[in-house]
Amino acid sequence: MSVYKVVEIIGTSSESWEDAGLTAVKKARESIRQLRVAEVVQQDLDLDDSGGATFRTKLRLSFKYEDEG
Repeated sequence: MSVYKVVEIIGTSSESWEDAGLTAVKKARESIRQLRVAEVVQQDLDLDDSGGATFRTKLRLSFKYEDEG
């Protein structure tokens, strides 16, 4: 039997929502082992005063919980 933990993270990109999501997953894999699922839960744009925009993708990640003992 397994137990999984779920966390939410947000990735950003100047290119696309897909790139923002992939950037977030790549970064999360640096510190999360046994990452199982990345679910997109929200996408939005961060608009700046000069008319530019940053794509933001919120992801819900699940990974297998490991006991420390």
